[in-house]
Amino acid sequence: MDCARLWLGLLLPVIAALDFSYHHQPEMEEFLKSISQNYSSITHLHSIGESVEGRNLWVLIVGRFPKEHRIGIPEFKYVANMHGDEAVGRELLLHLIEYLVTSDGRDPEITNLINSTRIHIMPSMNPDGFEAVLKPDCFYNKGRENSNFYDLNRNFPDAFEFNTVPRQPETVAVMKWLNTETFVLSANLHGGALVASYPFDNGVPATGTLYSRSLTPDDDVFQYLARTYASRNPDMRKRNPCRSKIEFPGGIVNGYFWYPLKGGMQDYNYIWAQCFEITLELSCCKYPRKEKLPSFWNENKDSLIDYIKQVHIGVKGQIFDQNGTPLPNVTVEVQDRKHVCPYRTNKFGEYYLLLLPGFYVIEVTVPGHNPHLTEVTIPPKSQNFSALKKDILLPFTGQLDHIPESDPLCPIIPLYRDLQGHSAATKPSLFLFLVTLFHILFK
Repeated sequence: MDCARLWLGLLLPVIAALDFSYHHQPEMEEFLKSISQNYSSITHLHSIGESVEGRNLWVLIVGRFPKEHRIGIPEFKYVANMHGDEAVGRELLLHLIEYLVTSDGRDPEITNLINSTRIHIMPSMNPDGFEAVLKPDCFYNKGRENSNFYDLNRNFPDAFEFNTVPRQPETVAVMKWLNTETFVLSANLHGGALVASYPFDNGVPATGTLYSRSLTPDDDVFQYLARTYASRNPDMRKRNPCRSKIEFPGGIVNGYFWYPLKGGMQDYNYIWAQCFEITLELSCCKYPRKEKLPSFWNENKDSLIDYIKQVHIGVKGQIFDQNGTPLPNVTVEVQDRKHVCPYRTNKFGEYYLLLLPGFYVIEVTVPGHNPHLTEVTIPPKSQNFSALKKDILLPFTGQLDHIPESDPLCPIIPLYRDLQGHSAATKPSLFLFLVTLFHILFK
């Protein structure tokens, strides 16, 4: 089958190569529509909503079954251009789209990735801001905010304090989008630094803020994900490529340690959408000259591909009752790393848990029944672009259709406000004390 697809690749349509320049909304739309028409078997183009000024928020899906979710196929996404003046990520995602579709059937690795993953790519979340930039600058441009002058990366609900700023159309569209798909892994692309930043961006003492950091229960996975991207980028893995006031060992940083922010998208994804998301700062200059774009593509191509592959780490499966019926909306968590908004199965009874190799106990909870425990051991490497598959059959009799549906899964309030420490990761250590001291003295 794979050989047949490789031969078929020789017969695939050929379109004009995307140039290395900045593509405004009409040009971007023309490119996306051309890709969708010429590669209709592996792509699906749709808009998730409109910006303040009525521009479409386009998403192109790349996958063997692009128009619908398939059981066992994880959903991945990239989002760029939240800040309209941070333009590199927007162009990188357009080139990534071109690379994926033209490599299908020609490159075995990309072909396998498309076979096993549904990849959602949004090149611009803030098209109005991008169009508002009249004179590109490295540090600040008028188009950072949307047309209502709101920063979209400060506009989401926050799990640590109330965020009372008016919710913007672009933000609302993304929040609705997150409710329609079972996203597992994501990254949002920015500019102005060179670092992979991981959650949390905001925090409370229970997440470690007394020690100048704010850690999730999945901190080991997030650090691994950030390092995966940074390690393949030759400039990002340097300690201080942009000569800023703070260094980033290995090219990664905890978001709160860098600088706290309220209403960020990556925290919202992790808490309310069950999607692990990191923030990728890809250029010291927010809006560099177009002549620099080829080098940005060369430096980020391998990282962009390798990061998508990480959607296949850990364990996945379905939860069934004793009659073999899939159970939606039941809680599926790993002991010792439970989330403040518990992760639940989707409408197909599926769960996806991103985990590093090791031994874990999965706890499945159905209302009215005792928790059901299942032991799993994650092998050192994922096999053939697939997480460990572990379906769980619950020993329950009778109908379970009384399981309540909830949308959203948890209330949109500061869930962490009154929470005590949730993980040993928040406890102090000598290393953390030294890092904190350095941060205080030299910030």
